[in-house]
Amino acid sequence: MTSLSDDLQNLTITEDLQLHEPSSKTKHTISPRNPEHNPLYILKNVRKTQNRPAFVAGPMVRYSKLPFRELVRNYNTDIVYTPMILAREFVRNDIARSSDFTTNDKDRCVIVQVGSNNVEDLLKFVEMIHPYVDGIGLNCGCPIKEQVREGIGAALMSEPDLVASMVKAVKEKYGNTVCIETKIRIHPNLDETIAFVKKVEASGVDFITVHGRTKNTRSSQPANWDAIKLIKETVSVPVVANGDCFSLEDAYSIAEHTGVDGVMSARGILSNPALFAGYKKTPWAAVEFFWDLATSYGLPFRIIQHHLSEMLDKVIPRKSLKEMNETTCLIDMIDWFDTHFILKRRGDKGFATATEPSWKINREEAAHI
Repeated sequence: MTSLSDDLQNLTITEDLQLHEPSSKTKHTISPRNPEHNPLYILKNVRKTQNRPAFVAGPMVRYSKLPFRELVRNYNTDIVYTPMILAREFVRNDIARSSDFTTNDKDRCVIVQVGSNNVEDLLKFVEMIHPYVDGIGLNCGCPIKEQVREGIGAALMSEPDLVASMVKAVKEKYGNTVCIETKIRIHPNLDETIAFVKKVEASGVDFITVHGRTKNTRSSQPANWDAIKLIKETVSVPVVANGDCFSLEDAYSIAEHTGVDGVMSARGILSNPALFAGYKKTPWAAVEFFWDLATSYGLPFRIIQHHLSEMLDKVIPRKSLKEMNETTCLIDMIDWFDTHFILKRRGDKGFATATEPSWKINREEAAHI
């Protein structure tokens, strides 16, 4: 694993991302990405060869970092997003680069999502990061008030000319060497959304992801699949549908209803990383695999705890889940798992193969702890 800031300090990265000592003659180099990892190739090829939509894990604040991205790829996920990165911070701050983005040679196909509201910052961001990712996703849909006040995320849905100018600037500079997507929400008046996507398509965007809610629609309200269908019928570029995908059956239903090229899940895949592999709930194998990845690559304790809390919500009793969430450090949480379960490590026979947890105490007893 390597952070981008390491390479920006004149370190050379080879195909397997091994770091070499810098020298005065060292030049910034990196092997080109495999074209089969290009999101456009995947969106078109999966439908053609497997007769299904591409399966996409959406961007999640704090939670779609490298260990989780690798986890979901083991369960039939084709394209995975990073959390949104603020372009203005990334291009100006080495600490932001180190903390916001890490990758390795398994991190493919990966799209980095960016929050930006001007051409200058976006171009600087793309210049820095594009060799390390398979696509750039411009966030035009995040409804968080702080982001909207900054003029990014859903605020851009009111700025179609600005969005078009940012996309056009990237495509004019990089052409087909950079795949760029816009992730949008719908407007209360769908005529505005149609005008928006037509303008963005004309600017050269490679594909569009549509969340079927407005920026003010609560997540408890159903996503508008008819609106996504209308957008798919309006543009010629591939479209990915986002909203209310909590199972493999949902993914197929959304694709059938809308005709889209891909289906994205965020909340659903956070709670069940094996969703696209057809599991109804998180298999125990995914829990063991996540433990291995999170401790090998490194994640803050509270993020690991939240991931496991989401993954185990339908797997272990509520009282046990509450007890796990009350642990206050990584060592205590590991001890808690080892007390209650047979938690296999990499190298153990049967590591990351079980569907159900193996309790060291009776499951019924665990419910009363």
